[in-house]
Amino acid sequence: MGGALTRYRVVANVVGVILVVLVVVGMPLKYVWHDAVVVETVGPAHGFLYMVFLLAAFDLGRRAGWPLGRMVLVMLAGTVPFLSFYAERRVTRQVRRAEPRPVPAREPVGR
Repeated sequence: MGGALTRYRVVANVVGVILVVLVVVGMPLKYVWHDAVVVETVGPAHGFLYMVFLLAAFDLGRRAGWPLGRMVLVMLAGTVPFLSFYAERRVTRQVRRAEPRPVPAREPVGR
């Protein structure tokens, strides 16, 4: 499950950063100063990467055994600025807490 968690974490952070750039920089530029260049370049990238985020969240949720409702809430976190960062930290903490820890090997008796 470590690979699925790593993929989810990377994509969640990238989608979060791009969404913040889109909303905080691109939208004011478009609607206040009538310059849509940031929205036209960053918007499609966010849309594509959000689809990758959905796949990564689904894969992690399936491997972790999440119910459908939780999976949907994690997926929706990529649509609200800054929420993907919070959701990523919370999901990472919960998945790491639920992973079984390897038991250390014992020394042979009698040596």
